[in-house]
Amino acid sequence: MANDVLLQHLDYLLALATERHFGRAAARCHVSQPTLSVAIRRLERELGIVIVQRGHRFEGFTEEGRRVVAWAQRIVAERDDMLADIDRMRGRLTVTARLGAIPTAVPASPFVTAEFLQRNPAASVRIEALSSREIARRLADFEIDGGLTYLDDEAPPGTKLVEMYREQYVLVAPADHPLMGESKVAWSDAATLELCVLTPTMRNRRILDANMAAEGVNFRPAVEADSVDALYAHVANSRRATIASTAWLPQLGVPPGFVARPMVQHGPRPAIGLVVLDRAPASIVAAALVEVAADIDLGARIDGVWAQMSGRAGR
Repeated sequence: MANDVLLQHLDYLLALATERHFGRAAARCHVSQPTLSVAIRRLERELGIVIVQRGHRFEGFTEEGRRVVAWAQRIVAERDDMLADIDRMRGRLTVTARLGAIPTAVPASPFVTAEFLQRNPAASVRIEALSSREIARRLADFEIDGGLTYLDDEAPPGTKLVEMYREQYVLVAPADHPLMGESKVAWSDAATLELCVLTPTMRNRRILDANMAAEGVNFRPAVEADSVDALYAHVANSRRATIASTAWLPQLGVPPGFVARPMVQHGPRPAIGLVVLDRAPASIVAAALVEVAADIDLGARIDGVWAQMSGRAGR
């Protein structure tokens, strides 16, 4: 059995698994392509198997190679957790917390990162906007430490969940539109507007579609986008409308000349929260994120901003 597998070689292998190209993987690891290729071949020799299918370029992994990649993900994650634990024992966490967030949770993410960095001033945070399904995949592959996503029947298995807030939907439209004089807006009425909404690959869009269907509507949006910023950009520069979550309002507000009115609620409000892998020993970074998520009352903050905005609009 091999006894000379270097962790650095596993880092190179994971870079290749991510980039699926020798040149890009080498650049990611800040080494030359020949250095990375030699390291992968040495790993194959030490393990006594073929890991990479080669032609003129990278063609994928063998069946054995895919198993090795899965083990490498676990081993490197444990290595990183060990280093983080040593940092914690020294009184400071210096790692980069990797956080994935669905587009509708991105505007609320600064509340989480601000508290995390206040508690861990030597650490840093990297946030990526991802679909709920991509968050599940990257958690399973140890590519992120946590995700801000929906806590529903699409929540990834094998994870620990911390609810942080529940989405409340509002119609954001020009202030002079007749619908904005209503105390609550029906989904069937909102469907008559030129709506800007997220793409069908996003869980939020599937929730919007379900609410429309509950009122017998199969709507066709005017604009579809994969980010909340893009929706706001289209709304702010036109007289179109969007159906927003109140969680967007503390950071994005409402465009000038527009107001927000609550949508009729069908069923329970969808829950948003933090998901991390449920494993033992727990990841130090994941545990720090869970501590933050459990301590900050994000729902109260979001509802408070909405109460202030709706109170001003009502006067």
